[in-house]
Amino acid sequence: MKKILMALSLAAIFASSVNAEVYAVVDGEEITDKDMLFLQQAMPNVDFNALPQDMKDKAIDQAIERKILMKEAKKDKLEDTKEYKEALAEFEQTMVLELWMRKQLEAMKVSESESKKYYNENKDKMVIPESANARHILVKTEKEAKDIIKDLGKAGKDVENKFIELAKAKSTDPSAANGGELPPFAKEGQMIPEFSKAAFALKPNTYTKTPVKTQYGYHIIYLKSITPKGVVKYEEIKPRIEEELKLVKFRDVIAKKAQDLKKKAKIEKK
Repeated sequence: MKKILMALSLAAIFASSVNAEVYAVVDGEEITDKDMLFLQQAMPNVDFNALPQDMKDKAIDQAIERKILMKEAKKDKLEDTKEYKEALAEFEQTMVLELWMRKQLEAMKVSESESKKYYNENKDKMVIPESANARHILVKTEKEAKDIIKDLGKAGKDVENKFIELAKAKSTDPSAANGGELPPFAKEGQMIPEFSKAAFALKPNTYTKTPVKTQYGYHIIYLKSITPKGVVKYEEIKPRIEEELKLVKFRDVIAKKAQDLKKKAKIEKK
């Protein structure tokens, strides 16, 4: 069963890397999604694209190091050794199984009625918490933050555009390039408490009149809107439901197939 689950995770990885995105180029060779397999195998439940930018950068740096070390390792001509040939033979057998698993997974079908049934029976698990849509400017000192707040006070009704301009010019956060815009975040668990508390205390289209101090520095937060708590719409979650149901079917089919084959096989345990 352990090998089956390993194969399942690898099959899912193969399927997700068909249209590879390029993250870097090393000596003319591209670093793509396929070079990030080491990360997905180590953390199978982690979506690389959902990671914070600093963690993405670290993962990409690791992939670059692996690419460089791989080129260095090839200089030793290890492919001519007995150990390499034995490892390659074992890998080839494993790969046949992986590709067969992938084919079985792709053959799984989920009907509309199955998806809707799952959705209706699990709505309590599909609740979207109240979330804030905001921008922020991060600076190192309180004085810098207060000066920015003064500039915003002169902007009048055009305050958001002014906020975007100042974020691009003065913010030290990676979001500066997008005018300080952040992905929507819930009240708890996504942002550090001081930041979240200040953001949710604002009214839409207003900003913090005093700097918000955190471990990263001083923030000025502009609240665009609040999205109330609700249930994810079926159309939005349908692709994910289908993938989950396909995986459930896949596990059941493979488990049954394995049991049937074991009954027919001549097995001697020692």
